Amino acid sequence: MANGQSPKHIGILGFEGVAALDLTGVLDAFFIAGGGMWRQPSERYATHVIAISESGFIAESGLRLHPDVALEKAPPFDTIVVPGGPGLRQDATNAAIAQWLRARADTRRIVSVCTGLYGLAASGMLDGRHATTHWRYAGDAQRRFPKVKVDPDAIFIKDGKFYSSAGMTAGIDLALALIEEDYGPAVSLATARQMVVYMKRSGGQLQYSEPLRFQTRAGDRFCDLVAHIVGDLAADWSIETMAARTGLSGRQFTRRFNVAFGISPAAYVERLRLDEARRRLASGTDKLAGIAHAVGFASDDAFRRAFERRFGVTPSAYRNQFSSPLSKERDDEAVLHS
Repeated sequence: MANGQSPKHIGILGFEGVAALDLTGVLDAFFIAGGGMWRQPSERYATHVIAISESGFIAESGLRLHPDVALEKAPPFDTIVVPGGPGLRQDATNAAIAQWLRARADTRRIVSVCTGLYGLAASGMLDGRHATTHWRYAGDAQRRFPKVKVDPDAIFIKDGKFYSSAGMTAGIDLALALIEEDYGPAVSLATARQMVVYMKRSGGQLQYSEPLRFQTRAGDRFCDLVAHIVGDLAADWSIETMAARTGLSGRQFTRRFNVAFGISPAAYVERLRLDEARRRLASGTDKLAGIAHAVGFASDDAFRRAFERRFGVTPSAYRNQFSSPLSKERDDEAVLHS
């Protein structure tokens, strides 16, 4: 076993109408982090799908699943994960799972993914605590569970031993954070790379990325602009260039952009460039000297000043603080199977 220790047992709830990715994404993350192979046990984690009964259940998408064990026969767990899905918002299922969670209150970590918050909050154990869920359901969850402090924006939140995440893929972000708690950033980041996750997001980030926040608010005239900018950050994204792409004059484009998004076009392009620079610094895959040019800054000095103004630290200090050990050691298989 890894580090000479027994694997940590992870219980993941299943039920009729579960969101399949909420369950399987977390399951795969723990399996991969465990260093296991197909039909072989993972070294760091032993995962168990548990359900109200031992009969199979059907996910919201129609995927048929079969649990390992029923609730009443489930063994003790290090961590319990409650996925979301419309089935959990049904009164009978919600009450059964909430009651079972209360009986497992001494579990080291209890986690909700997406609208799994409905099951965990119904147990009463989140009263007075901070939590999050999918942005679409945050308002309803707050009304239904007024004693829970629901944050509609966070990717995931930790409050004591209780963890909650936003929708679907945010469950993978949270699983990676739990893996990092248990076995450090090398294992967590190696897992993220093997899952081909774009980047390991921290809980403090917004549920929407900057480009997605822009695109969901954009009208038809602006809807493709950000995709073009992100696809070629090093290009000349002057007011004239962006205005021409949207079929507006420079003055019209600037005015409409400011009204629609509350930020100037130049400031927004700089934000996109700095966010990509931050991602590259954290991944450790690019040399500092090349990042400024790659994301569209005219000089290293201009990049350094803009980065420090936005994030409060220099690029080199940011890399030293946040880069992964994998920037020095790229052998992911060795990390996962160590």
